[in-house]
Amino acid sequence: MTNDAQHLRVIEQRLLWLSHWMIHNANHLRPKEDGIKIGGHQASSASMVSIMTALYFSALRPEDRVAVKPHASPIFHAMQYLMGNQTREKMENFRGYGGVQSYPSRTKDIDDVDFSTGSVGLGVGITALASMVQDFIRAKDWGAEVDAGRMVALVGDAELDEGNIYEVLQEGWKNDLRNCWWVIDYNRQSLDGIVREGLFERVEKIFEAFGWDVVRVKYGALQRAAFNEPGGARLRDWIDACPNAEYSALTYRGGAVWRERLMEDLGDQGEVTALIERRSDAELAALMENLGGNCVATMAEAFAAVDHDRPVCFLAYTIKGWGTPIAGHKDNHGGLMTKAQMAEWQAHMGVAEGDEWEPFATVKDAEALQQFLARVPFFAKGARRYSDVRLSVPAVAVDTSREISTQMAFGKILDELARGDSDLAARIMTTSPDVTGTTGLGPWVNRRKLFAREAQSDAFIEHRIPSTAKWNFAPEGQHLELGIAEMNLFLLLGAAGLSHSLFGKRVIPIGTVYDPFVARGLDALNYACYQDARFMIVGTPSGVTLAPEGGAHQSIGTPLIGMSQDGLAAFEPAFADELAVIMEWAFDYMQRDGQKDGGGDPDERTWLRDETGGSVYLRLTTKPLEQPGKRHDDAFVQGAIDGAYWLRKPGPNCSVVIAYQGAVADEAIAAAGMIGEHRRDVGVLAVTSADRLNAGWTAAQRDRARGNPAARSHVETLLGELPRHCTLVTAIDGHPATLSWLGAVAGHRVIPHGVEHFGQTGTIGDLYRHFGLDRESLARAVTNLTVGAAVA
Repeated sequence: MTNDAQHLRVIEQRLLWLSHWMIHNANHLRPKEDGIKIGGHQASSASMVSIMTALYFSALRPEDRVAVKPHASPIFHAMQYLMGNQTREKMENFRGYGGVQSYPSRTKDIDDVDFSTGSVGLGVGITALASMVQDFIRAKDWGAEVDAGRMVALVGDAELDEGNIYEVLQEGWKNDLRNCWWVIDYNRQSLDGIVREGLFERVEKIFEAFGWDVVRVKYGALQRAAFNEPGGARLRDWIDACPNAEYSALTYRGGAVWRERLMEDLGDQGEVTALIERRSDAELAALMENLGGNCVATMAEAFAAVDHDRPVCFLAYTIKGWGTPIAGHKDNHGGLMTKAQMAEWQAHMGVAEGDEWEPFATVKDAEALQQFLARVPFFAKGARRYSDVRLSVPAVAVDTSREISTQMAFGKILDELARGDSDLAARIMTTSPDVTGTTGLGPWVNRRKLFAREAQSDAFIEHRIPSTAKWNFAPEGQHLELGIAEMNLFLLLGAAGLSHSLFGKRVIPIGTVYDPFVARGLDALNYACYQDARFMIVGTPSGVTLAPEGGAHQSIGTPLIGMSQDGLAAFEPAFADELAVIMEWAFDYMQRDGQKDGGGDPDERTWLRDETGGSVYLRLTTKPLEQPGKRHDDAFVQGAIDGAYWLRKPGPNCSVVIAYQGAVADEAIAAAGMIGEHRRDVGVLAVTSADRLNAGWTAAQRDRARGNPAARSHVETLLGELPRHCTLVTAIDGHPATLSWLGAVAGHRVIPHGVEHFGQTGTIGDLYRHFGLDRESLARAVTNLTVGAAVA
């Protein structure tokens, strides 16, 4: 064994111990207030330890990026602790408040996490999309110096049940995926049972069909050596034929049982018997448990053998719980070693009492190991969190001289940016799941082209066939077209939205999607926001305003998604000038990088902590509205950004305010005029972001509870001067709860109008009347209120 191989073996054993001790400490030693199990997946970590040791300490380079299997988080943190990038204090507080996280987190952990993982499957898929983003950047003049790194996913075999993985495979094939490795921990055990026999033969065919090389790493060095002994071929055949469940059970029972079973099945009083009898029980168990994925030297050889940039799937056979007393047991996924088992295992590992947290305990030549660690390529450049300069945002404007929808205004704004030569426009990457032309991106794509590593001409242009779409593919192209898979859309936005940190080059990602199908990619949207990726998602068209399409295509709950999703500022402008103001602000907001986790100083106008930045969600519509004319005053501009402004300011005796958001603006304004014929001082509140209003309100309440009576949010300022008897009539083409909370701000009565049930086909007028969103229904609500008061 070479010195490097010996060092890898020592590191493997150190990581195995530190990760398991961290979990044991959290569950059995650290004081617990509630007595509830902490958890930590010891067995899932053990099956990955050899793979991760070989990968990080032998194969990877600084430009490579890794998504670690969620349940191998303890191994990752132990590795960073060994390298001095993690503290003992946080290790001791594993899964505790302020400690290392249950699953690797870019935003919660202090060590160098490339991709957050946790929602299984998503960390796998984002690596392929990140590789596509890397190609996008490297094809541009401003990104050509970026070194091509491998995007690597460490995958649990049970994660292969996640459908989004196969959607990613298809997208990768369409985009000529390269520089992507997926390493599958094939331990054949999941939470509820044993993986079905022969499954991977079918999965393997899928990978090969989409252009991946598949590398099976089944046998470790001990096994391969044994196969070369007389009788070894029969042992290999027996291993290949042994069912997964049987192999696991034999592993758990140990060397004596292995001997009994092998002698029963293979004993021949000849070569095979001699092969078995040459080994003690402990040696025989080590041989049978020496699968390829549990052999650090074998894994290092497999990684080193890849000399191309094609995507590779490594199928690494492992034993769940390898090297521990719970190896192979079918209940070990969430199981933990008992105190007695840990004490016995500690003696076996040679860790002295009191040295449990020592990084180099049991290492005979710590100095030599430290010298080896100092020259490991992956860690050689230190932390690999990059940054990039903030791009100046050009003025964003749109013609408001005629009726226009917000979707059309969005397209015109991007088209105007495409005509210019700003640095921001050069960094925009647009994408859409096969709805590019119907979500307003067509003009942008015609000017800026679609992205492909190799130029591809548009046959319709070559044959002079008239078409509004010019689908030219080129390396300089700035639109990355996706298939109909919203999970891929949000994974791509997540990867592109981390480009400044991953690759040191900022990309401004803009994705469009039919608004009701935001929900189809919701898990990936949440995942992207959790990583603090920066992007703009445009949901359009939206609501029952998409009348002829019917209920399945009419979004109801998406405004509530926008309000509840952390890391996402949600807007629903009604007018084109509002959209222009919001987008100009958003392009800067997406680039801000202030203190996270609720830190930073609040803006006392809104009580929002906008310096932290985030992603932006625009909910738009295809319904044209008559525009209110040119507006540039500060109250309008700042109000559109902060979430609301007075379109019609209420007088001192105001008894009714209509507060609307989005496409129903014309109905709300008309209803206010009808009510104004009988009541004085009717107010109209134009809400552009219920999300930001609500976030500011709750933040101000928290600060008042902390002893700051001056905290006052934007919505409290807007509604604070209304008489208490004033009634708020709220209207939105979406769930009424989006705005109905406004009554709680200052104690006003609310009559909410919105959509709570699936729509149906019809005209916009039909559906507005059906749901009470038309002007007559809004005005009648106030009339009925008056009648009700008189009867009372």
